[in-house]
Amino acid sequence: MSSEKVNNPDNDKQLLLDKRYLEMATIWASNSYCKRKQVGALMVKDKMIISDGYNGTPAGFENICEDENDETKPYVLHAEANAITKVAKTNNSSDGATLYVTSSPCLECSKLIIQSGIRRVVYSNKYRKNDGIDLLKRAGIEIAYIEPEN
Repeated sequence: MSSEKVNNPDNDKQLLLDKRYLEMATIWASNSYCKRKQVGALMVKDKMIISDGYNGTPAGFENICEDENDETKPYVLHAEANAITKVAKTNNSSDGATLYVTSSPCLECSKLIIQSGIRRVVYSNKYRKNDGIDLLKRAGIEIAYIEPEN
């Protein structure tokens, strides 16, 4: 048997779905009021979007993410955290879901991803640190990086 990669229609279909969900997460990121960086996330299970999120302040707070020095306020939630906490308020379960996020998860969000039972993370932009991705790999979570098509 050859070690060459064989074209698999299922892999091609999954890649197409991954790209479409990332595109939707990118559009969702535009809802963020953050000026420095806008990040979006979609949680998908059984080909259905069960949650979404973008980075921003907690509900009821002013929609200003940066302080007077243009630094991100410490209480700003990341897109992944918003999607995970949002699904917790529903009858849906994140167990076994895929998380599509426009930026690779940080260490803190990676902990939430692990604890929420998400089995796969697909992202399109690399965060400045790799510790979150390293933790997800250590936990056995499938990671897929898809380069942005811009």
